Amino acid sequence: MTPQKILFDVDTGIDDSLALLYLLASPEAEILAITCTSGNVPARQVALNNLNWLALCGAPEIEVALGSEVPLLAPLMTTEETHGPQGIGYAELPDSGRSISDRHATQVWIDAVRAHPGEVIGLVTGPLTNLALAVRLEPELPRLLQRLVVMGGAFDYKGNTTPVSEWNIAVDPDAAKLVFDAFSGLPPERAPIIAGLNITERVELHPHHVAELGRVAGSEPEEVIAADDAPGTRSHASNPVVRHLSDAVRFYMEFHLTHDQGHLAHVHDPFAAALAIQPELATYRAATVDVELGGTLSRGQTIADWAGLWGREPNAAVAVDTDPEAFFAHFIERVGGLARRVAESS
Repeated sequence: MTPQKILFDVDTGIDDSLALLYLLASPEAEILAITCTSGNVPARQVALNNLNWLALCGAPEIEVALGSEVPLLAPLMTTEETHGPQGIGYAELPDSGRSISDRHATQVWIDAVRAHPGEVIGLVTGPLTNLALAVRLEPELPRLLQRLVVMGGAFDYKGNTTPVSEWNIAVDPDAAKLVFDAFSGLPPERAPIIAGLNITERVELHPHHVAELGRVAGSEPEEVIAADDAPGTRSHASNPVVRHLSDAVRFYMEFHLTHDQGHLAHVHDPFAAALAIQPELATYRAATVDVELGGTLSRGQTIADWAGLWGREPNAAVAVDTDPEAFFAHFIERVGGLARRVAESS
């Protein structure tokens, strides 16, 4: 098997962390570089989180590049109340000793697609700021990529930041519109895959999934995250990957519980990462996707013209259906196996 080249753009973030672990665990994926933008937390903290996860997992020296620290036009929003003060919940990762790249994320995007035309999948699980800046400098970038996969938006579905907007798009709607416009006109098989809240909020990580991941990893004692645990309870898992993953996810579950969504976590980003290398995990519907920029109440809303009323060709493959338990079986096997290998090598 020839691994698929992945350029991973993130605002890490608890669910971005899970997406990174999934990619590191997947033989189909070769991460060329990780580019960082502000979103869940400021971009520099994002970069440190990625470096620390890579070191914890014994990953090779993958380049981690700092990108835009602010959106194109909008004032920066971050969401530490959702992801914790450092973006990784209660997890306290050891310092990696690794360094942030000297290159800017925008240059990493451009250099990667020029060096490997038609071979790179761009995976964005944060705001689209870095990609928008790269497209401005290299308008051919959409045609040099093999495909783009985005976690973002909400289609015929409620928002999670405003009543109609999803977080990644709401942070930088101007960048999102620039990207969706730039990626118009591609053949249908190369149209960007968009995983929005309409599908990712069906991908619910529950405590029993974390327990099963611990069992696959051979971690002891059994990993238990209970709704009536005291807030801030920490894992005692023998496996370091399981322990830190559990501490991150616990914070995320507490957030969902206190916001009347249940004792669970919507893991948007690892699902999008899975679609980058296993697109068959979802079914898709072609649509022309655009972003509202001017609405007083609707700025940041992603709109899908399913019926072609705008008279414009579809520019996206919107994920509309999946089997969440099939995804979790796949995810747990991969990440549990990675955690087991890390423990065995230490």
